[in-house]
Amino acid sequence: MIPPLTTEMVVVFAIAAAAFFMFVVEVFPPHVTAFIVMTSLIVLGPWTGISPSEGISGFSNDATITVLAMLVLSYGVSQTGAVQKLGERMASFAGTDQRKQLGATLAFAGLPSAVLNNTPIVAMLIPVVSDVADRGRTSPSKLLIPLSYGAMVGGMLTLIGTSTNLIASNVAGRLGGQYPSLHAYSMFEFTKLGIIVFVVGTVYLMTVGQRLIPERVLPTETILEEYDLEPYLAEVLVDEDSSFVGRTVGDTMEGIELDADIVSLVRGEGTFLEPLAGNTVRPGDVLVVRADFPTLRRLMTSQGLSFSTDNVTEAALAPDREGETLIELVLPSWSSLTGETLESAAFRQTYDTNVLAVRRGSELLHEWMDRTPLRRGDTLVIQASEEIVDRLATERDFIVTAMPADPNYRESKIPVAIAIVAGVVGLAATGRFDILTTALSGVVAMILTGVVRPNELYEAVEWDVIFLLAGLIPLGIAFEGTGAAASVGSLVATSAGFLPAVGVLWVVYVITTLVTAVVSNSASVILMIPVAANAAAEMGLDPYAFVLAVTFAASADFMTPIGYQTNLLVYGPGGYRFTDYFRVGAPLQLLLSIATVGGIVLFWGV
Repeated sequence: MIPPLTTEMVVVFAIAAAAFFMFVVEVFPPHVTAFIVMTSLIVLGPWTGISPSEGISGFSNDATITVLAMLVLSYGVSQTGAVQKLGERMASFAGTDQRKQLGATLAFAGLPSAVLNNTPIVAMLIPVVSDVADRGRTSPSKLLIPLSYGAMVGGMLTLIGTSTNLIASNVAGRLGGQYPSLHAYSMFEFTKLGIIVFVVGTVYLMTVGQRLIPERVLPTETILEEYDLEPYLAEVLVDEDSSFVGRTVGDTMEGIELDADIVSLVRGEGTFLEPLAGNTVRPGDVLVVRADFPTLRRLMTSQGLSFSTDNVTEAALAPDREGETLIELVLPSWSSLTGETLESAAFRQTYDTNVLAVRRGSELLHEWMDRTPLRRGDTLVIQASEEIVDRLATERDFIVTAMPADPNYRESKIPVAIAIVAGVVGLAATGRFDILTTALSGVVAMILTGVVRPNELYEAVEWDVIFLLAGLIPLGIAFEGTGAAASVGSLVATSAGFLPAVGVLWVVYVITTLVTAVVSNSASVILMIPVAANAAAEMGLDPYAFVLAVTFAASADFMTPIGYQTNLLVYGPGGYRFTDYFRVGAPLQLLLSIATVGGIVLFWGV
């Protein structure tokens, strides 16, 4: 029976609906939306039942602190280059065989994701997989969605594979007093189900899925062709009477209100890149200019420039030394450049490089990029020397899709880092220590052994994830306390009138995946676990089975690039369209819903 609506329920439903709306239209970044939700729950405390101490309890929640510790452990491993070393083995094994490339990508993404947070794993492997694709003349589009999906199903193998599992464990433990079968998960409690999901997902991606993934980036395309840069780049000759003569490159464009940039200077046999601004322009110099044709004509007419007879090639954008010339940078959700413009972030001045194009999903931006606010998942095409690429590879704000030529890894610390992670997993698996204690101890061990330096602790944490979790945990508490969860649970339970128990379990799984696609994986488990537990109890079924279904469903958003961070990370480098995720992910989602529900019934019953 569905309980009657109360004022308290209406207020909580209204806050949840507003949060859903802000998540969908991205009025603010997700972690800012979560902070607004937390504040609203506190301010409306007389109706939500959330006191100030409960409102901020998410910041001291076991799950939040455990996620923070696991992020530091993952960062420590990344600083040693251990995952990148595995990637090099992957490249040598895969060669030019596309099936081997795909199998290696799935294995090297999925297995480490069982014990390390899967988001950093994907971030570390994007340049490795891109390099494998380039060497094997394979479209990177064929490997990057499998990289994300492989890490996602790998994260379902253990408690610590993804922050979703840790949050689900915490919520289930909190509900244990109300539902005796519920408890916090142990390290390998659902690993046997995770193995089924991992195997089914891998087989699908190696067979049907591979056929469905389009080649959005052709293996024979240069970056100029891939990003349609040729119409926006031109070589112009500096005439004797040009106003540019005698001025530095940095001064030439001052006061000229045109969307144009000088990206390189060719003089005789030499090419000058960044730092370019200090070079003095001479008659006869050839400038490579980024601008559309009408803008270029206005610039040439007003400044005494004429067309060079040569077309722009990547060689014209190259420095006089070996190294990368055109490089892709991905902005992860935690990048401080999200919401900024290239101009407000002083990108060119800070990194001595030019941005030639921005890819936003399948959309290419070539004009007024300096004034366009950047979004998470954007891919920037930059012109950079080898030294700049190495520098950018160490910046947390970017993921460089090319392997750095001279990476500064702490390779001597690889055995120590692996031993620490193994100790964290092993001690938690014994049951003598909880995962919070072992994870924090692992962080301390990494600091004491020099795997992570004390001044790196802040940058090691994805603070947007922490604020997202901390801000939404009070919403889950309000959902339970006001009876809103029971109301929704009762509504779900009505499906038992025309569906068997396993059918209702499948419905809960599907609803959770839809919620995850709209908001986020963490938000969906916080909201859906109380609902699922209430629905199961009302039908006289085991809440544990339903809570486990929610846990797995929240980590299975394969149909959109925005519901799960790893999907967003590969969105730009793969050149994907939004619909590509549905095309490849919808059959996988359906397949895994059947495999997961069937596995739960097989191992635990309903």
